[in-house]
Amino acid sequence: MAAVSKAETNWKGGLADGQGRVHVASGAFDDFEVSWGARAERRAGATSPEELLAAAHAACFSMALSHALGQEGLPPQELDVSAEVSFQPGEGITGIELNVRGKVPGVDADGFRKAAEGAKEGCPVSKALAGTEIRLGSAELA
Repeated sequence: MAAVSKAETNWKGGLADGQGRVHVASGAFDDFEVSWGARAERRAGATSPEELLAAAHAACFSMALSHALGQEGLPPQELDVSAEVSFQPGEGITGIELNVRGKVPGVDADGFRKAAEGAKEGCPVSKALAGTEIRLGSAELA
């Protein structure tokens, strides 16, 4: 059976002057605010769908890369992943850049980058965002 994740948002007001509260069903973190200001102007104290997407993509990519390396008999000691989602008002999400730094005994720089490229393509979040340009920026060994 498929794992199902659920989140809900209650939005009040118009786009520019309104705000919403997001609740995740798992209870993994407290409810939080979203607003147009946080999305388009990076206003402090609230998040945006793009920031949440970046968090999801960083987590998914790290799991996919860990799995890929493990399948090669090279389980990582540590992976530090960042994801940057670019949003242009009026246009939408214009791209995503993934960056990773890892401690992986037994792998060289070329092998690490190759595994990272494969993880970028195979990560379920990457697949869900197939219409968006996703770029692997840096893939470095620590």
